[in-house]
Amino acid sequence: MFNIANYSSKNIKNDILSGLVVAVALVPEAIAFSFIADVSPIVGLYTAFILGLITALIGGKPGMISGATGSVAVVLVALSLQASTMLSTQGLSGDDLAFGVLQYITLTAVLAGLLQVMAGVFKMGKFIRLVPQPAMYGFVNGLAIVIALAQFKFFEGQGTEMYLLVISTMLIMYFLPKYTKAIPAGLIAIIALTLLVYYGNINTITVGNLTDLSQFKGQLPSFHIPDTVLSLDAIMMVLPYAVIVALVGLIESLLTLSVLDEMSDSRGSGNKECIALGSGNITCGFFGGMPGCAMIGQSIINYTSGGLGRLSGITAAVGLMLLVATLTDLLNVIPVAVLVGIMFMVSIGTFEWSSASHIKHMPKSDAFVMIVVTVITIFSDLAVAVISGVIISALVFAWKHARIFSKTNVEADGTKVYELDGPLFFGSVTSFMDTFTIDQDPPRVVIDFNNARVMDSSGIEAVDTLTKKYEEAGKNLTLRHLSKDCKTLMKNAGPHCTFEENDPTYKVAVNY
Repeated sequence: MFNIANYSSKNIKNDILSGLVVAVALVPEAIAFSFIADVSPIVGLYTAFILGLITALIGGKPGMISGATGSVAVVLVALSLQASTMLSTQGLSGDDLAFGVLQYITLTAVLAGLLQVMAGVFKMGKFIRLVPQPAMYGFVNGLAIVIALAQFKFFEGQGTEMYLLVISTMLIMYFLPKYTKAIPAGLIAIIALTLLVYYGNINTITVGNLTDLSQFKGQLPSFHIPDTVLSLDAIMMVLPYAVIVALVGLIESLLTLSVLDEMSDSRGSGNKECIALGSGNITCGFFGGMPGCAMIGQSIINYTSGGLGRLSGITAAVGLMLLVATLTDLLNVIPVAVLVGIMFMVSIGTFEWSSASHIKHMPKSDAFVMIVVTVITIFSDLAVAVISGVIISALVFAWKHARIFSKTNVEADGTKVYELDGPLFFGSVTSFMDTFTIDQDPPRVVIDFNNARVMDSSGIEAVDTLTKKYEEAGKNLTLRHLSKDCKTLMKNAGPHCTFEENDPTYKVAVNY
């Protein structure tokens, strides 16, 4: 989990410095996502600390950053509205109403976390492999655009100073790493431009203008069991939201893990990440936080700043809480323009630019999937986008492979052999049945599956039906070269399927 032997002094320095950059960058994000979910900013900050710390310690990918995210916060908007309406009819208002709504959100975090832990325990993280590469490109590109678009609201009512500071930040982020990587460029930009704005009395929006963090000084998360946890009505009300939150969180976290796998050229554990994410969300629910998941923008900031180990995520989480609890005055004077510039550079770095040049060389179906996932990610929901991409890709695959081929030969004893090539599943059943000429075939017929595979119950049903037809015609049909799992399915399918016992065994993929 945390192997000190793999750490050099250089790694420790880079992890700590990159973690500090992420800690500062987490502040406006956590606050913004709290506003989206209609809860106090401290709720999002608690989430960034608790979830970030737990996933850093036991997650499936060292250096990956988790916290309150926009994709999860959007799901909570409808829940907040429903809970607020219901509690208002009960006479609650003001702080009592806000506290009541928070109870439903924290219950959602607990239930979503339980579902995510179950996904990890039952090793469902491997299903992220079903997401095709075009859908991955669409996910990354869509999130890059979403990250960029989310920054434009900070420009409202701002003058030229805001634009100059954003451009200056981006220039520092671009050019400084070309000369030195001893200190993360993001941290240099934050320190240098904050000093410039503070001592130069430059008129621009700061973190303190968004919300005065001084009101939260000295506050730490405290254990509290949601009042709704024992209410069946409350559980039934939030359960649909918890399921969506769990799915969105799993999808975004596992896809972020896949993106970082490519960046680091090493493989993380999806099942570990599911368990860590679920454990973190459950803990958030009992400590006054909202549910969250992996943050691709902050994770890329961490990786590009040199944070490759678990220490970077730990530093980010602990550093954030220390900043909020003790150094809120310093956080208040950080220009929002600097953080916006950093996020713009993250957006540029996140976007898969190669996909734009490859799109004209892609199969039309792959290009369509990539564009669809990108558009849905921008305008709708991440889970819907990725699931849509998987479904479209699956339908395209089924259509392309909805045909099974065969060649025939006659053995010395007069047995006719059909040598099949291709998968036998619901899409190829029709072409499979059309392959055989029952009336013209000799008394003994063999179907050779050496280059074919029975994939689903539709394929088994087709084989059973075909065998019955040969039986009714007074002819014997035997299946050859079936894999062990296919034989098991055939035995359970019905009395008509017979096969030879000298079939080979096939290796099964390792379940990581």
